[in-house]
Amino acid sequence: MKRFFLYTILSFFLLLPSAGQAPANSNDSIRLSLLTCAPGEEIYSLFGHTAIRYENPSQGIDAVFNYGLFSFNTPNFIFRFSLGETDYQLGVTDYEHFAAEYAFYGRSVWQQTLNLTDEEKTKLIQLLQENYRPENRVYRYNFFYDNCATRPRDKIEESIAGKVVYPTEPQDGSRTFRDIVHQYCKGHPWARFGIDLCIGSEADQPITQRQMMFAPFYLMDAFDGAQISTDTYSRPLVKTNKLIIDVTPEPDESGWMPTPLQCSLLLFILTAAATIYGIRRRTGLWGIDLVLFGMAGIVGCVLAFLALLSQHPAVSSNFLLLVFHPGQLLFLPYIVYCVRKGKKCWYLTLNLVVLTLFIVLFPVIPQRFDFAVVPLALVLLIRSASNLIVTSKKK
Repeated sequence: MKRFFLYTILSFFLLLPSAGQAPANSNDSIRLSLLTCAPGEEIYSLFGHTAIRYENPSQGIDAVFNYGLFSFNTPNFIFRFSLGETDYQLGVTDYEHFAAEYAFYGRSVWQQTLNLTDEEKTKLIQLLQENYRPENRVYRYNFFYDNCATRPRDKIEESIAGKVVYPTEPQDGSRTFRDIVHQYCKGHPWARFGIDLCIGSEADQPITQRQMMFAPFYLMDAFDGAQISTDTYSRPLVKTNKLIIDVTPEPDESGWMPTPLQCSLLLFILTAAATIYGIRRRTGLWGIDLVLFGMAGIVGCVLAFLALLSQHPAVSSNFLLLVFHPGQLLFLPYIVYCVRKGKKCWYLTLNLVVLTLFIVLFPVIPQRFDFAVVPLALVLLIRSASNLIVTSKKK
């Protein structure tokens, strides 16, 4: 996945024969390979990247087809991404440029040379050429189901005269989308926390081996053991597998950063201390409620927007809406009014009941949460309870 349109798109007719025309030379010298790139440090590159390399020495061609081009400068990019309406496109660049960029950013690249017949090579080249036409190159990106890894897989499968049979994995059906997200967010706790907030219970359903291939390294592993099967014979899908760009990433020198759990625990301690002080003084501390319920309401608006309007898979059915929901913001003026006047707030009473149920049922809710959510829920719970305690004491 690329951050900007870094590549100057090369003219396709300088790279490939014209559509429908077989190359003049023998296809024996042509190599088509799957490239798998190591993860980067930016959130959009944490899962790695996949591309297709096309080498034709007789014509001086060494090109990389990349389905991961997008631009942050696209109008309304963040809003469209939230809605699931992000458009990616197929781009072509020379291999030297591609390799130099990944070496510069300290990201290794593995190459799996595909074991294709001459006819299959020609078919794959024609499919890529057709896909690169201006009217075809743009596609609607879908993180789990249609991305820079699944597109190359589908084109390779389409070019093969037979069926690609992947090895049966013991992990098939035992992992979820969230498991794989956690695997690649290791060392990036804030990225993991943010993604966990947004994706709902659908991300915790078991997925098949094919669905796991949305992650480039799962695709690479599947290709390693795959066979091309026909009625008469079978052959390995991959002829050779080697590391073609071997770099050691520079150590992270950004220094210590608190994790979401540490921050939420600190917030809980400070809120608990302030609440105890307020109860002893019989005061509501409405300023704290303004900040805490206001922030919870803003987060709730984002989650509700994703659950109701976004086309992204696995963001609906989010049980975190029990904690963070638009009502926290909608009823904020009423909450502050009741706290300032020392009146019992029916909304905070309801909030207390819902949050208590969330904490009690936390282990059995069919959705995995980042544990940092628990202190945050407790913060809202004790602030809701404090209103009842203070108003009862005043009576």
